[in-house]
Amino acid sequence: MPKPRTKTGEKNLIGQRLKALREGKGWSQRNLAYQLQLIGVDMDKNVITRIETNKRYVTDLEIQAIAKLFQVSYQYLIDGEA
Repeated sequence: MPKPRTKTGEKNLIGQRLKALREGKGWSQRNLAYQLQLIGVDMDKNVITRIETNKRYVTDLEIQAIAKLFQVSYQYLIDGEA
């Protein structure tokens, strides 16, 4: 059974918002990966790149960590709503 994708073929819903949040902090992808590693999420720069370009699925645990790091809601990451 194929994995689900958005109507436009994307593998995740948070890629563009993650990129905007990261750039808003002035962080590189490498720095974001480091910040996530500090809170216990094992990601590297390549993973961040694949999420931001919608080439990788994102787990619920990763969404939870990203929301915590940027102090935003899960709903914001997924739907763009506050």
